[in-house]
Amino acid sequence: MAFLSGCVEADFALVRDRCELSDSALSKIAKTLEEAGYIDVGKGRAGRKVRTWLALTPEGGNALAAHLDALQAVAAAARSSASTRLT
Repeated sequence: MAFLSGCVEADFALVRDRCELSDSALSKIAKTLEEAGYIDVGKGRAGRKVRTWLALTPEGGNALAAHLDALQAVAAAARSSASTRLT
């Protein structure tokens, strides 16, 4: 989802290659995220080839932002705990 947050939509093959995933792994992830309403999966033609396009939904963007906020809170708590132990 983080990769998709930087674009309007992305070709399945581009996401697969940039995230270093197999076709089957990305297909499973995309299906799960689509069922959760976090991404849209669409098919279209690019020349003679059928392509699969992935796009982050507004709900997916909100979920990603909430996840990143939670990770930052965990990191801040760990930094605070570490500095307390050092003093």
